[in-house]
Amino acid sequence: MLPRSSTQRIIRLERLQPGGLEMSAQDVPLELRRHPQARRISLRLNKAGDGIVLVLPQRTPIREALAFAERNSDWILGKLEAVPARVPFAAGAVIPVLGVAHVVEHNARARRGVWRSPGTITVSGQAEHLPRRLGDFLKREARQEISRRARDKAARIDQRVGRISLRDPRSRWGSCSSKGDLSFSWRLILTPDYVVDYVVAHEVAHLAELNHSKRFWTLTAGLTAEMERAKDWLRREGSQVHRYG
Repeated sequence: MLPRSSTQRIIRLERLQPGGLEMSAQDVPLELRRHPQARRISLRLNKAGDGIVLVLPQRTPIREALAFAERNSDWILGKLEAVPARVPFAAGAVIPVLGVAHVVEHNARARRGVWRSPGTITVSGQAEHLPRRLGDFLKREARQEISRRARDKAARIDQRVGRISLRDPRSRWGSCSSKGDLSFSWRLILTPDYVVDYVVAHEVAHLAELNHSKRFWTLTAGLTAEMERAKDWLRREGSQVHRYG
């Protein structure tokens, strides 16, 4: 869910085409976020890689932020063009599952639903239903993987997990409520095994420490083997999983 201080809009950005003779224009999704601790306007691509996020101080006029984006249009459009293409759920697509590449195959004659073999995911039934069936399959895999790890880790620290839900947020991988309910991005199934393990450990640790204190990080590190490696992967590669589907 977006912060209350966030607004969405479309901004048209222009830049000179190679050769410097003609201008090209593109409509770009823009999210404006006001942050109480921001001292200047900052700019970055969103997690999906299909738009930009502008963070601005509380009192900065929106027109100033939009002008900032327009002044940086060359950088923005260049970054958007460099984002890898989206990968639809379709036969022939290569989908990572726990860090392992799987080729999607379609078998119209089979009646087994969807199943995973080493290096392949096979989807049966009519072709028009493949995207939905593949998406549902990945979400089931994510729920099974995450739920098992969450309950095992919670037992290790004498905590009880409440309800576990899977969603598709843009801005976070997981969350923990004060009631012990955990929520995760189903797209974690598209990340390496050690990344899933870290995110689950992070949220389970919040069952005992609903903060980010030194004690919390010590607890998290005790629940997963490669915390720093996973955090680094999420910083560098996390946005890529939003390309799929």
